[in-house]
Amino acid sequence: MDTDFVNLTTENLADEHLCCIIRTKKLHPGVEAKRQWLSDRLNEGHVFRKLNAKATVFIEYAPLETAWVPVVGDNYYYIYCLWILGSDKGKGYGKALMEYCLADAKEKGKSGICMLGAKKQKSFLSDQSFAKKFGFEVVDTTDNGYELLALSLDGTTPKFAQNVKNQGIENKELTIYYDMQCPYVWQSVELVKQYCETNDVPVSLIQVDTLQKAKELPCVFNNWAVFYKGNFETVNLPDAAYLKRILKK
Repeated sequence: MDTDFVNLTTENLADEHLCCIIRTKKLHPGVEAKRQWLSDRLNEGHVFRKLNAKATVFIEYAPLETAWVPVVGDNYYYIYCLWILGSDKGKGYGKALMEYCLADAKEKGKSGICMLGAKKQKSFLSDQSFAKKFGFEVVDTTDNGYELLALSLDGTTPKFAQNVKNQGIENKELTIYYDMQCPYVWQSVELVKQYCETNDVPVSLIQVDTLQKAKELPCVFNNWAVFYKGNFETVNLPDAAYLKRILKK
């Protein structure tokens, strides 16, 4: 296993690839939007650690107090994403990255680490079965199957913000909350715009552009959340077929 990892900093951010969408020459709008989002987060203690290679091998986490998710707790880290893709799977990278996060939490005197999960694994959420091998446990739930997983180091636990329990909004048209934390979000927004314009579907696209907005969202959120007819649907990024299914409800 290659053990050459690098952490993004304000000094190297402009020159390093961001793992999810790797481009060598032509710039990708989603990657550049993520790069800008990160530039404002790194000084808040946000960590993006990746294999020093052109590969999708990384972990991304932040102090819970400044993490753009509607989760509350004291002195925790929140894992946004732990992702190993392709031929790099099965080489121990996930274990190495999780162990780094845990060692970092202990060194900084954190109370623990938490992450978003679900009773049924969601395609855009980190593997909770893997996390549970490290001792993560379910500490809070929503009525529609989402879970907050935590590895407590001092007996305390975080929880979903009370507003997460709402699971509903007044607006009945297709409504999507998003931020630019994930490079795939930009192209998903463009896909939704194009689909809704082509099919004459009213849509509200609401960019979550402050920490306060993220903490006050009426649903679980990891950078994307979809509502239709006032009801929360998913945190998954959609394709056209998925949009068509939602809109048939």
